[in-house]
Amino acid sequence: MIMKNLRWTIVSLVALATIINYIDRTALSVMWPGIADDLGMDSHDYANIMSVFLIAYAIGQAVFGRVFDAIGTRLGFMLSIVVWSISIALHAVATSVASFSLVRILLGFGEAGNWPGATKANAEWFPAKERALAQGIFGAGASAGSIIAPPLVAFLYAFLGWQATFVVVALLGFIWLVPWLIIYKSGPDAHPWITQEERELILSGQITAEKDQDEYVPNLRELLSHRQSWSVISARFFIEPIWWLFVAWLPLYLNDKFGFDVKAIGASAWIPYCGAAAGALFGGWLSGKLMSSGWSVNKSRKFAVLFGGCCMLPALLATTVAATPAAALALITVILFGFQAAINNIQTLPSDYFSGKSVASLAGISGAVGVISVITAIQLVPVITNDGTYYPPFFILGASLVPLMLISVLFVGGRITPVRSKHRKGQLADVAS
Repeated sequence: MIMKNLRWTIVSLVALATIINYIDRTALSVMWPGIADDLGMDSHDYANIMSVFLIAYAIGQAVFGRVFDAIGTRLGFMLSIVVWSISIALHAVATSVASFSLVRILLGFGEAGNWPGATKANAEWFPAKERALAQGIFGAGASAGSIIAPPLVAFLYAFLGWQATFVVVALLGFIWLVPWLIIYKSGPDAHPWITQEERELILSGQITAEKDQDEYVPNLRELLSHRQSWSVISARFFIEPIWWLFVAWLPLYLNDKFGFDVKAIGASAWIPYCGAAAGALFGGWLSGKLMSSGWSVNKSRKFAVLFGGCCMLPALLATTVAATPAAALALITVILFGFQAAINNIQTLPSDYFSGKSVASLAGISGAVGVISVITAIQLVPVITNDGTYYPPFFILGASLVPLMLISVLFVGGRITPVRSKHRKGQLADVAS
């Protein structure tokens, strides 16, 4: 059996897993007004539940980064999605802050594997000029999940209640495993279904140090000795809260600011994620188009990230004075468009700097560090918004992070080129700079 364009089938499956990932994680926030009324909880309880989820998510990113590099993409995804699907089903029996926190810990740990796994699959299956677009496709999966989740979850909630809704969405992950295990048999170098033409396209387009020397596979200490790694880590640290502030708080913002109930949230909270999906695809297309036009990887990636930042910053500041739901949703749509245009190029940087055997590790570490800033931001929200009564500081917080992210990408890592290093007499000689 031969499949043409197998790499696009693979990235489509990864995008579908990402959609399921976001449906599962968003279900709690969409149904929170109803759950809180049933169980007598408030916004501080929600912030604490989200924080323990994010702590587990940070740990899971670092752990799964090493797991994917150790056992491979196929088994790594299987392990990740089984863990998170079981955990979202267990939400149905949670009855307190403690029990919700426990199942969210399991969910956060399992869901974290999706991101280093997707980055690794991208590095394995795509030449450098197509990686940002591939990253954009699975990034669009996150946006699509956020588009689908509010109306889907609100519909299920209306007919089934919140306990049964958690069980139903948990089934999606187990269904996804069937095509994944059938289609993803190995990487492109050994997959029996790939055409020779596609195999050569992928392998010839890998811009890594092994073309010139033995493949450089740094251990953790060596990986963290490169400023390129710290460029990725710091960029993720500053940009991640912008996305998560909306994933975690958009339904509550609409409830607090404009009085939206679960039905109204389901009818409108998906709108900004249409902009996010467009941004993910546009940001990936943009850098690839620039490379095809003769721009370097360095210039193309940085331009796309700068473009995203220029979309986010003014829109975040303008949202502080948005007086109507329509204005707020329109501006948030622009914010998430810019975010996805930037983040999908940032997430390709590990594969631009290092070989496939190190990509998931750096993606996992940078994702884990990014979650640390997200946890801090999540805990600050009830305080800076005065328990949801005054939201301008919420958007100012996001705006303040954009310039710091841009500095990290544009200057901290220097030129975006592969790191070529070797050991000489027991010492690491870095010739990347």
